[in-house]
Amino acid sequence: MVEALVNFFRNIIPGELTVFILSMMPIIELRGGLVAAKMLGVDLLPAMLICFIGTILPTPFILLFINKIFDWMRNTRFVKLVDRMEAKGRSKFAQIEKYKTFGLLIFVAIPLPGTGAWTGSLAAALMKMPIKDALFSVIGGTLIADILMAIFSYGLLGMFIQ
Repeated sequence: MVEALVNFFRNIIPGELTVFILSMMPIIELRGGLVAAKMLGVDLLPAMLICFIGTILPTPFILLFINKIFDWMRNTRFVKLVDRMEAKGRSKFAQIEKYKTFGLLIFVAIPLPGTGAWTGSLAAALMKMPIKDALFSVIGGTLIADILMAIFSYGLLGMFIQ
């Protein structure tokens, strides 16, 4: 999926902007952004910074407003979508709740599908975690994921992508 998006945007917008947009998208986040950056020939340090900022940018909005948005959406035809998104967020509670702030940090840091800043922020908002704690955990976890994915994308995987 990331490769198709990268190829589509390659000749339309600069690589750095493509990487930034991909990093802001749920599920893809910096995990896909760094792979795309390598494919587009973006240097490592700028790629890490762009991906980190792109991934973190939506976090405060999710933490502050997602519960209000869900409340409003419950009165529309999108109630099933809200139920699915809440179920996804709540399914991560057990992984996070036991260790609170540290659990959220580790959850966001592990670069696997279904983890990351968007899902971590959603779970923290649904758990009504204090915003300061949640923001600290999501930022720290994203920084760790950024380093891990840079090693993978520019190191191990980088040997195969030119």
